[in-house]
Amino acid sequence: MGINGLFKALSDENRRKILDLLKEGDLTAGEIADHFEMSKAGISQHLSVLKNADLVYAVKRGQYVYYSLNATVFQEVLKWVVQFQSPSKGENER
Repeated sequence: MGINGLFKALSDENRRKILDLLKEGDLTAGEIADHFEMSKAGISQHLSVLKNADLVYAVKRGQYVYYSLNATVFQEVLKWVVQFQSPSKGENER
């Protein structure tokens, strides 16, 4: 998924909250759902969008699927954002 899909995935407040929860470590969909007042099907849809944007990994362990952050995507986004940083004063004076 391209950068547009990535920003679409990040545009939803609930998905950003899910990413915040996953900063602390791997969680199952049920554990994530415990932090929201929405159906498990709704959580599943949000996780699907995050997974399609490569923002999270999903790994099956026994009967549960554990979700974790994909830090490499965030590093790529930061590289993209940094290119828009204005040059330092010293570079402007050249």
